[in-house]
Amino acid sequence: MKSMSYAALASASVLSAMLGAVSPAAHAEVPAALALAQQENCMSCHSVTRPFMGPALHDVASKYAGREDAATYLKHKILDGSTGVWGAVPMPANTQLTPDQAATLASWVLTLK
Repeated sequence: MKSMSYAALASASVLSAMLGAVSPAAHAEVPAALALAQQENCMSCHSVTRPFMGPALHDVASKYAGREDAATYLKHKILDGSTGVWGAVPMPANTQLTPDQAATLASWVLTLK
């Protein structure tokens, strides 16, 4: 049996926990959004549950959960980058993402609260 790396095991655990909290209709979207976050290197600076270079995605979701425009706000932060919201480390613009991809990531992050 091939052993999983710690990162792969952690991602699988997070995915399993997230799938338990999501409706069956949304199950297909969660793996796609997580895969997109991993593919576009979001997880190089962010973790779902704890601060790393950037804030934990759970904390981002909690902070913006009450905003009516949270998904749109986060989509623009993902695309345009940000400075000073979560500390001294800036989040670079993600110009490689399409607006639809950024919207997918923003919606996914908001499910993590």
